Amino acid sequence: MSDKKPEKAEKAEKKEAAPAESGGEAPKKKGLPVKLLGIVAGIMIAEAALVFFIAKATGPKAAVAEVKVEGHDAHDENAPVEVPLIEEKFQNMQSGRAYIWDTSIVLKVRGKDEKLVSDELKKRAAEVKEGVALIFRRATHTQLTEPGLETINRQLLSYMNTIVEADAEGKARVLRVMMPKCKGFPAE
Repeated sequence: MSDKKPEKAEKAEKKEAAPAESGGEAPKKKGLPVKLLGIVAGIMIAEAALVFFIAKATGPKAAVAEVKVEGHDAHDENAPVEVPLIEEKFQNMQSGRAYIWDTSIVLKVRGKDEKLVSDELKKRAAEVKEGVALIFRRATHTQLTEPGLETINRQLLSYMNTIVEADAEGKARVLRVMMPKCKGFPAE
């Protein structure tokens, strides 16, 4: 047993003596090559800048294009315009159960009538809201669940044409009633 301990000590001494014999000193650990790191960083920055400029030059432009139609004015008086009428929740109890109908109603009018219709709706806002609410309260459940809401649309169009009078030629100013949202759910 005593023989093994000196062998380990001898091996450690040989390892320490070997580097001292070859160069006189133990070799120093080399640090990171600063020049090489600087060159790689410079190349990466240049590459990033190049990719950025190429992407910016070939990417989509945020330009506003003006559309001109030959033979027509920029604003056609008879082009249909949408005028928001009401966005409200209406109650209906015709089926024996209370339902709430979350509704959004928009009117389609000619461009030349837009200001007149909007002004009339502002003047008579409470009356319009009450009339639309009555149409919803009186409607049957089947009318409110029609796929195209044809009956309700017809009633609303007729009502709106009594609120907004016809033009000098006798044409109705409200062309169509649209309901982009009409969702019913039980109130209970």
